[in-house]
Amino acid sequence: MGTEGSTVLSPLWRGFPAIDSSAVSHSASCALPPRFEAVRNARKFTRSTLHQWDLGGLFEDVALVVSELVTNSMRYAVPAELIGTEYEPSVRLHLMRWTTRLVCAVRDPSEASPVSGEAAAGDECGRGLFLVESFSDAWGWHPLAGALHGKVVWALFRLPRD
Repeated sequence: MGTEGSTVLSPLWRGFPAIDSSAVSHSASCALPPRFEAVRNARKFTRSTLHQWDLGGLFEDVALVVSELVTNSMRYAVPAELIGTEYEPSVRLHLMRWTTRLVCAVRDPSEASPVSGEAAAGDECGRGLFLVESFSDAWGWHPLAGALHGKVVWALFRLPRD
């Protein structure tokens, strides 16, 4: 599922039964200052949150997606010379759970759209958004409005039925 500017939010719910977007049953977020341990901290936060929500079985897929989204934000949204500092605004990870779905969203200070790379067989970079697309049920992004600057990149997971 690609992303195309102002239409990026419509894919979030396409193909899913309508729900009241204000009816989040659980949500959690954490700030991720631009340090090298940000991805590790995001994974730890995700593990803890999913276990609190009795969704520990989803950890591997969700953590992979969270890792890719946070890595992209740190790599492309935060100026390299600010890694290891207390630069604000920091990257922020949001986890939101409804009855039938989970959304992972990463907010960062860049207004540039995410770009899928094309990696050759031996390349170490260029597969992040492909992995996000492969492991989640949908993904997209949208620019922040108003006084906030930056964007949110999100990935949606359907939750297993009990």
